Amino acid sequence: MKKNFLYVGAAILALGVTSGCATVTPEDLDAVRATAEQALSEARAATAGAEEAKRIATNAQNTANRAAQAASEAQAAAAANTDRIERMFQRSMTK
Repeated sequence: MKKNFLYVGAAILALGVTSGCATVTPEDLDAVRATAEQALSEARAATAGAEEAKRIATNAQNTANRAAQAASEAQAAAAANTDRIERMFQRSMTK
């Protein structure tokens, strides 16, 4: 009798587990679909934000490169002017 009770209990438990997993309502599917669509929308927005950030970073890098080039040219011009002034000073001292 005890053994039969265990078998019946196990059968009821198995039936409950399988029927509980097998019943998915349309509302459940709609909720899952809405969640997936929201996640996709947020992922697309994040991608767009990342692309915009990359564009801004590229522009900033280009600006920094131009500034470095201008600074290098200014340094070269300053060095050339220093050399000219030094030569002029040397000439005036020899006269």
